[in-house]
Amino acid sequence: MPTSKVLTSATKFIRPSTLSQPHLIRSPGLTSVINRTSTFQQKRRGHQKTVVKMATEPTAAEKTAAFEKVLQRNPHGDFKAVEASRPAFDPSPKFTYVQTPQPDWTYGSGANSLSTSTTPDKSSSSSSEEQQHIVIDPYTSGRPPAFNYKLLISAIVPRPIALVSTRSSDGLTENLAPFSYFQVISHDPPLFTLGFASPLSPAHRAKDTLRILHETGECVINIISSPSFIEAANACSTNAPLGVSEWVVSGLTPVYDVQTVKAARCKEAGFAVECKLVHVKEFESKSKPGEGAGTTLVVVEGTRFWIQEGLVNEERNQMDLGGEYRPLARLGGITYGVVREGLEIPRPDFERDVGGVEGYERLKKEREAKKEEK
Repeated sequence: MPTSKVLTSATKFIRPSTLSQPHLIRSPGLTSVINRTSTFQQKRRGHQKTVVKMATEPTAAEKTAAFEKVLQRNPHGDFKAVEASRPAFDPSPKFTYVQTPQPDWTYGSGANSLSTSTTPDKSSSSSSEEQQHIVIDPYTSGRPPAFNYKLLISAIVPRPIALVSTRSSDGLTENLAPFSYFQVISHDPPLFTLGFASPLSPAHRAKDTLRILHETGECVINIISSPSFIEAANACSTNAPLGVSEWVVSGLTPVYDVQTVKAARCKEAGFAVECKLVHVKEFESKSKPGEGAGTTLVVVEGTRFWIQEGLVNEERNQMDLGGEYRPLARLGGITYGVVREGLEIPRPDFERDVGGVEGYERLKKEREAKKEEK
């Protein structure tokens, strides 16, 4: 299918056809909260009267606060006491390269030697083939959505973090929030996805970043490129109410030298991308059927890249992981990861490394022979 058929126009921002039936109303701004009313008919003095009532649903910030109480993301209770018992952060280690676990690995060999090695907490070795797997239905009766959330964010790791900056069209509201439901999905054009655990409409239920991004059609994605501002970036995840700027809460520095958007970029970020909105899609909640959308997927296109001097090579096509570019990743719970070690493996060429079709047929015979031996 052509890309133009899949992606909505950046000028239209969103197609009603992409939304679930209960959410066909576009809610571009805060006025939608005021205008969002419910009506019912009341018989009075022999005639019907329409009574207008304001919605009493909790806001996105209130929903986040309630979800966090159920989630119990922090497993430690008094976290500061636990943190005080740990070694101090060591800022000195640089990114280093190590060998692959089995440099003499050959094609068709399957898992390397680590799969049969003795693990630190076991006295005997065990093959991965001997390990049993369990299956989980995410929609099992009685399984809270929070369980799926905790499982997924601890299993799909490490995840890149987008520190997203948005600015309302009137310039009065500025927002800065981290999202690990984030990924680059294309380079031509440069496309990125952002996932929001909230609907787009009604507006008071939408996360501030989503609401402003939909309203203005633009944002800046900042990468947490160094541990030097991890505490400030994490502060931006607070469930602040509408009108509170995370720039103030975090103390991070907004810079307005952007060229294609009005939202500020973060001065502390070693890599940032100006973005324009391309596509929005709401998804119905399956844990609470009939209650409308619970998740919104956004696709944005990068229009400018901002890179701190010294973090990129001369050709401006490769970030220097061996230098000062030290991006952080999101792990499960309240855990972040610092990228400090890596291994290189060249991408194989089918003819040269596998041996072409002849080599492939040889591997097939060897595989069948191993099955017969078992």
